[in-house]
Amino acid sequence: MEQNRLASFEEAVLPHLDAAYNLAHWLTRNDTDAEDVVQEAYLRAFKFFGGFHGSDGRSWLLAIVRNTSYTWMQQNRSPELSFAIDDELPEIESQDLNPEALLLKGADTQLVRQALEELPIEFREVLVLRELEEMSYREIASTTELPLGTVMSRLARARKRLQQVLISQAQAEV
Repeated sequence: MEQNRLASFEEAVLPHLDAAYNLAHWLTRNDTDAEDVVQEAYLRAFKFFGGFHGSDGRSWLLAIVRNTSYTWMQQNRSPELSFAIDDELPEIESQDLNPEALLLKGADTQLVRQALEELPIEFREVLVLRELEEMSYREIASTTELPLGTVMSRLARARKRLQQVLISQAQAEV
């Protein structure tokens, strides 16, 4: 019985270890902290695996990683979790630098990584889930426990904010 549970857990959850680490790393912004978060998340996932009845182990696991990351950050870095979302962002005149194109083409990976690191955590997480983990809007909504409209709004704001950061970095280099 316990052996079957372990085999089912390994089949449903272990293939998503890289995605779990990727999300934890982008949320905590630290390799060691991300490893700790993923380890704790996997322990929680195994403990509550009996309650998993879905077919999408990835979304289920990433929701646990996300929650574990936030719990860890509340205990270790509470000021980072207090954020204000800008309702009014200034319009950007230039459309030359498209953040998705930069991500996909890998034009300057370090520049994009640095810009992504500068984003507030609520924007960073939805961008990572959408652009790096290639999750659908519905999967992101399920993982983050946010309404679909909020996910779409945060993605739009995150992309705009990322574009602003990339443009200001490019202008600073000129």
